[in-house]
Amino acid sequence: MSPDLPDAHHKDETLDRLAQDWNVAQFVSFDPALAQRFVRIRGFERNHRFASAGDAIGALLRSSPDRSVNIRTFHPHRSKSRDFVYGLRSEVEVVDSVRAFGASGLTTIVNETVDINDGGVSGVFLGDAVEFAPADTPRCVEKPGTAALPRSLARGLFETIYGFVPAVPDDPAQRVEFSIHPVRRGYRHDHTIVWELESVPAALPTAPRVRWPHRFSRFVGDKAFGLLIGALVGLPVPRTFVVPRKLAPFAFGEGGIAEPWIRTCPVEPVPGRFTTRRGWVDPFELMHREDPEGGVIASVLCQRGIDAVASGAAVTQADGTPLVEGVSGFGDAFMVGERRPEPLPRDVAQRVAAAYTRIVGLLGAARFEWVDDGRQTWIVQLHCGISASSGSTIVPGEPPRFRRFRVEDGLESLRALIEDALAAGDGIVLVGAVGVTSHFGDVLRRAGVPSRVETL
Repeated sequence: MSPDLPDAHHKDETLDRLAQDWNVAQFVSFDPALAQRFVRIRGFERNHRFASAGDAIGALLRSSPDRSVNIRTFHPHRSKSRDFVYGLRSEVEVVDSVRAFGASGLTTIVNETVDINDGGVSGVFLGDAVEFAPADTPRCVEKPGTAALPRSLARGLFETIYGFVPAVPDDPAQRVEFSIHPVRRGYRHDHTIVWELESVPAALPTAPRVRWPHRFSRFVGDKAFGLLIGALVGLPVPRTFVVPRKLAPFAFGEGGIAEPWIRTCPVEPVPGRFTTRRGWVDPFELMHREDPEGGVIASVLCQRGIDAVASGAAVTQADGTPLVEGVSGFGDAFMVGERRPEPLPRDVAQRVAAAYTRIVGLLGAARFEWVDDGRQTWIVQLHCGISASSGSTIVPGEPPRFRRFRVEDGLESLRALIEDALAAGDGIVLVGAVGVTSHFGDVLRRAGVPSRVETL
């Protein structure tokens, strides 16, 4: 509710006043006798008087991008909503439903259906926090898995992905329920719809710490989300183009050379299973081949290459200290256990250490993959959270038995062994030239299997 509105229970009156300043879903409302109350339909003046309820509903259906409407009901003197009907397309069916609700003494609001599965998000702005999720209503903030970002970071994310900044009040003391949409909607024909607005004068939330995975990171893909966050906070991320399944392509980052790297981007990390390749690959054919059902790979990244002097990975260990590993040149063979960690040149080690310090200062404990071109360390993957690892121990623990696994047998064999080890309560020892920060280490950390590296 707007701060200057009376404490009334007439939801349609609140919507009408909200529409004076912000974009609302198109609607028409009726009292129990089916008399028209308020109208906000694009192409008609405010509260245009239609000849009949059917004429008003017909105009609303024609103006709705999906040619569909919903019906909300409430008692004129009670604030709590009553029945809700979704996705009606027939003018006759809508009129009959409104008449039936009116006979029960209910006031009705008929509004355009706004598809929650159109690639947009819904959520709440309040204080220095924005919470949101895809494929949901603003009430997503009451559910687990909702993304939470500082206000400035959320606005930058929305602008990067959707191409516009949400049109909502800037006052942090106003709680704004909103949704944003790739296709323009609402009375003002805009990308942002404001659903509710109220003043919250005290106890405003501060900026939340950035954490993922959550519903939105799964929506665009874990790698894409992590790298975008890195770019938005000012880390050196090579120019990256994202081709998602459920959104239009978007891009972020700066720099790199005109040599593409293609990286599949699962919903959540599946270390080493899907393609990372130097050189162009048809992203649509790649997604179809490696994830034909469309439930695992959220997007494909095309990232500009870096002229690599050295590459590797870094993690925050269990004791809060960094562990940095790498090799000369490209790091793809190192990440899949085909090259052992090598001593890094002093200047490279210093730049990677500085990058680690900066990332932890901005985002807290983290794990990232890096490439150094001899002048700068670039971030090519970024994940948040502390690692269970310490030194050569990947996951601590003292199970009754450790199973030895030869690294040359490959990641897929390790995944199969992990299932057996978990069932038996055993640990695993990696035997071979492999780093704790490699994909082998990632797989074991994600599974939580007590494990360590034994280098031959």
